[in-house]
Amino acid sequence: MKLLALSFCLLFLPFFVLAEDARKIAQHLQNISVTIKAEDGYSRSEGSGVLITRDINGEKVTFVWTAGHVVDNLRNVREVIDEGRPRKIVEFKDAQIVKELVESGRRVGEIKMDASVVKYSDADDGQDLALLMVRAKDYGKDTAKFYLKKGEDSIVPIGTRLYHVGSLLGQKGSNSMTTGIVSQVGRTLGKVEFDQTTVTAFPGSSGGGVFLQDGTYIGMLVRGAGENFNLIVPIRRIQAWAEENKLIWAIDPSVEAPSVSEIKGIVIEDSGLKKKSGGAGSDAKKDYPFLIRKTLTTSNTE
Repeated sequence: MKLLALSFCLLFLPFFVLAEDARKIAQHLQNISVTIKAEDGYSRSEGSGVLITRDINGEKVTFVWTAGHVVDNLRNVREVIDEGRPRKIVEFKDAQIVKELVESGRRVGEIKMDASVVKYSDADDGQDLALLMVRAKDYGKDTAKFYLKKGEDSIVPIGTRLYHVGSLLGQKGSNSMTTGIVSQVGRTLGKVEFDQTTVTAFPGSSGGGVFLQDGTYIGMLVRGAGENFNLIVPIRRIQAWAEENKLIWAIDPSVEAPSVSEIKGIVIEDSGLKKKSGGAGSDAKKDYPFLIRKTLTTSNTE
């Protein structure tokens, strides 16, 4: 009888181990996923983002990867005279990062932080990517792990099981976790390439991470045509954009990060001049399927 009982325990031990691993991965994805609120004047959008934390000069500095169209209503372009010639300067207001505090699978609170836009790529003519820097230091305790491969190994095969964590329907659905698979790779829209997935997504999912079942980040959800026909910016495209713009340190922890002052001096867009302080946002651009965008009034600011 004792032998039978021991055999029964050994039979079910792998199940409990796997369940514990799944809980740890789910908690990790909760810890690195945030809601992004971009409010300017009478326009507000809500999307999702993923945290990466780097040690810079003895401080933990937290960055957020999200979609460009999540923060584009914070964008302002103004013209100045530089050495007798007109130049355009691109500026952004701060976005607000809302971090849910989750313990043992239950929400126990939230933290709100301001974040500046470090780098931005337009959704219509660019890569639809943005990197933000949280202004609060020594905040981040967890960080995303990116799927950094080269060549054919950089493509996650069709049929691979995936997780998505995002702010489905905005802050009210923050840190919602859904599942799906890679349903196709190499969908080309315009001049850029996407991968297709069946992970469930709704307005507010834009900018949210898509992960392997071990918690590795493999792409960013940006748009779709239905609940289970969704497109992601694959990590291979994010990696190429990061390398092109000298941002590889923001996805690869083995690469030394620049100083905070150097990061603040990065040109947000290829505008000809470096970023300067100040500025206001511009009118919102067109809506996207997975971005909640609202018009604010004096009686309703939620």
